Amino acid sequence: MRVNKKYSCLPAEEKGIHIINIRAIEDIGYDQHESTLLNSLSKNPDADCKYGLYFRDGKRKVDYILVYHYKKSSAAKTLSRKVHHNESTKQDQPLPGKGVQLEMGESEPQVDYHEDDKRFRREEYEGNLVEAGLELERDEDTKIHGIGFVKIHAPWNVLCREAEFLKLKMPTKKMYQINQTHGLLKKINSVIQKITEPIQPKVAEHKPQMVKRLSYPFSREKQHLFDLSDRDSFFDSKTRSTIVYEILKRTTCTKAKYSMGITSLLANGVYSAAYPLHDGDYEGENVEPNDRKLLCEEWASYGVFYKYQPIDLVRKYFGEKIGLYFAWLGVYTQMLIPASVVGIIVFLYGCATVDENIPSMEMCDERNNITMCPLCDRTCSYWKMSSACATARASHLFDNPATVFFSVFMALWAATFMEHWKRKQMRLNYRWDLTGFEEEEDHPRAEYEAKVLKKSLRKEHKHKETDKEKLTWKDRFPAYLTNFVGIIFMVGLTFAIVFGVIIYRISTAAALAISSTPSGRSSVRVTVTATAVIINLVVIIILDEVYGCIARWLTQIEVPKTDKSFEERLIFKAFLLKFVNAYTPIFYVAFFKGRFVGRPGDYVYIFHSFRMEECAPGGCLMELCIQLSIIMLGKQLIQNNLFEIGIPKMKKFIRYMKLKRRRALDHEEHVKRKQRYEVDYNLEPFAGLTPEYMEMIIQFGFVTLFVASFPLAPLFALLNNIIEIRLDAKKFVTELRRPVAVRAKDIGIWYNILRGIGKLAVIINAFVISFTSDFIPRLVYLYMYSENGTMHGFVNHTLSSFNVSDFQAGTAPNDPMDLGYEVQICRYKDYREPPWSENKYDISKDFWAVLAARLAFVIVFQNLVMFMSDFVDWIIPDIPKDISQQIHKEKVLMVEVFMREEQGKLQMLETWKDKDKKKGENCNNHSPRLSRSRSGSLSSCHSYPLDV
Repeated sequence: MRVNKKYSCLPAEEKGIHIINIRAIEDIGYDQHESTLLNSLSKNPDADCKYGLYFRDGKRKVDYILVYHYKKSSAAKTLSRKVHHNESTKQDQPLPGKGVQLEMGESEPQVDYHEDDKRFRREEYEGNLVEAGLELERDEDTKIHGIGFVKIHAPWNVLCREAEFLKLKMPTKKMYQINQTHGLLKKINSVIQKITEPIQPKVAEHKPQMVKRLSYPFSREKQHLFDLSDRDSFFDSKTRSTIVYEILKRTTCTKAKYSMGITSLLANGVYSAAYPLHDGDYEGENVEPNDRKLLCEEWASYGVFYKYQPIDLVRKYFGEKIGLYFAWLGVYTQMLIPASVVGIIVFLYGCATVDENIPSMEMCDERNNITMCPLCDRTCSYWKMSSACATARASHLFDNPATVFFSVFMALWAATFMEHWKRKQMRLNYRWDLTGFEEEEDHPRAEYEAKVLKKSLRKEHKHKETDKEKLTWKDRFPAYLTNFVGIIFMVGLTFAIVFGVIIYRISTAAALAISSTPSGRSSVRVTVTATAVIINLVVIIILDEVYGCIARWLTQIEVPKTDKSFEERLIFKAFLLKFVNAYTPIFYVAFFKGRFVGRPGDYVYIFHSFRMEECAPGGCLMELCIQLSIIMLGKQLIQNNLFEIGIPKMKKFIRYMKLKRRRALDHEEHVKRKQRYEVDYNLEPFAGLTPEYMEMIIQFGFVTLFVASFPLAPLFALLNNIIEIRLDAKKFVTELRRPVAVRAKDIGIWYNILRGIGKLAVIINAFVISFTSDFIPRLVYLYMYSENGTMHGFVNHTLSSFNVSDFQAGTAPNDPMDLGYEVQICRYKDYREPPWSENKYDISKDFWAVLAARLAFVIVFQNLVMFMSDFVDWIIPDIPKDISQQIHKEKVLMVEVFMREEQGKLQMLETWKDKDKKKGENCNNHSPRLSRSRSGSLSSCHSYPLDV
């Protein structure tokens, strides 16, 4: 029989029957019962290969899967009806998917040149993979019709070769003792271990290790250093898939001037998917123990939310990059616990002192009889300050002296978190043998190669001799210009939407003020604020998805050379757009609302009809708190959780329905169990860690940037992250294809973004405390204007007077007697001269005194907190002392190993020399004639040990 060696399935003949040919015979006309009879004569091949985890011989493990679409020609279907099955067993059968030979006189089928081109490229590419040492096996007889699978296995010699090329650190035979703490620290650690034992995952990798194997970059010349007693488990599944993926990326397909790896072939549709396999099933009866099942039980379950994450097992299964993400998320969540506790204490302090707050008590006291100026023209009337009592009391919960302390605390918390993560990262690098690891330049992306190819072909057409082409800034200039214009347009769109919401707030407030019911008029501010925030939330969620797609498109047209460059540029654009989208409404309330209102009789108008909105008598901090809490909670509940759960489920259901529609409903279809690679093909492809990091970075901004206005933000972030960790874990284990393991020693550009947000948080909180809250005006009044050293009279000090006769024509209230009496003087919040002054309504000296105090506070607060943060950064070493000692110990031990090896070689050489010398003496003693022919005889004596 003629069988292509490239796709050989069995190492030798097995009872005279070859599985590939049996499958081909079934393709060309076996009836159902006949094929079943044939299969009954031998063992179930699916069980032998563990349902797709191994080749059909049951020995070679599947390390990677390539998936492609194919179409069976109509000629093959016609021929299958004509050829009898007895004759077909005598013919030489082609491989499944290769087509069948037509009989004489059979008409040629209609040729699909596009499909043929793809098939030719696949054949050449797979041939090159075989030349690179990989072993392939094709399977087109699957439950998913029209889909073919190529199983890839890397033999031992290929694994060794590639591990040496990639400089993979592998454990050697040498083991050494890890330095342990002594004395009081040892007792404390033992007590902590006993206390935390119930919350530790039941995973072998998570147990504290007393000894560690010395690691060294793998070398084929030094295989004696490594423990190769079990070659099947020396390279785990994660490492094997990484090695195969590296080969797939660099193997080229040169048909029709194409030079490409697997990324280009995937982009051009030659293959539809490429992925490593999961280790097995994670649920069901009689499931063999595997890492995936263990992760599902001890990590990807909501029932273990209180336990630590088995980070080492996560790294073993998914690789270092994903392991670092979950380690960072775990450290961030742990650090939120003290921040949440302090935030709750600050909030409780505000609740406890609300009845002792003199300014809010003065505002609620109806005996003061303070009449406020109208909030809008004509339709709004005068109102009593006591009607804003609830808002004033609520503002004290978040606007009290404790919030200043909490802002300083959170700035130091951010610095401590960053330092703690750096130390944790170094510990992980040591445990995962990443010390000394340097990322090498990645392979060029498919789009970059295609662009370079087009450029070189264009120059060849002009008969220009060129060296190796590359894209210059001139080639990318149109893309750069498009990026700049696109980002400016998106930022402008965000500002325009926020401005539209402002118009909505102003017009709705004016409309509700006409309400005939007193309850409607009293709840105008709350109604307008709540509805506007909900509109902002909906817009933010929609634009987040839009901006994510636009950022990806803008990055694609830039054509970055490598995947790392592409990822960094995409992260920068997506973060910039999403940051502006999420925080622009909050920035408006914090720093712009109520700042450019004007004064009664001389208000600032938008479009000559809408008056700029004012802050409540208690300030804008309460409204900022409402805005921040609704947007933060809404994004977490709707976007982060419901979208992450709902959208993957919906995609999975749609994919299932499509496959069900394409599936042939025969008996074998339902009885036959799916192979592992078929099950994994139905899972969602891995789209990278950028969305996961992005939502956490935006949340980190909510926790730190405006924490002075919302001390409960860390608590809500903590509750969200407890769910988020298990949600992401469940998604990675059960709903996504297994991603290719990527080595990484840090979290990359995200660390710089976190540091930038931490520095920006200090500045923003300084301005929130000084300009948005009433903290500075109260201090100025207490120490400069108070007659008895208390806060009595503060509210009256912050209000200016206005003579109602100075209203502009057509702006006075339509119903001036709404309060039951005639109003001559109304009050408004500002520092201005009274109407009986010579310079009436001009800015008073008190305004400048408060402004100077505010600016002084910003400068002092910013520099003091920055200094304290830098001091924390300086005093905490980046590398833990014990880890630096262990790294040094590893270096010393490795030198000792090589010194012993060299000494062994020298001793062996000396032994050989001694044997050589003794042999020569024996030759001299037993052969006196050697004196005459000394040189020839001695050379023959000396040659023996050298040959050995």
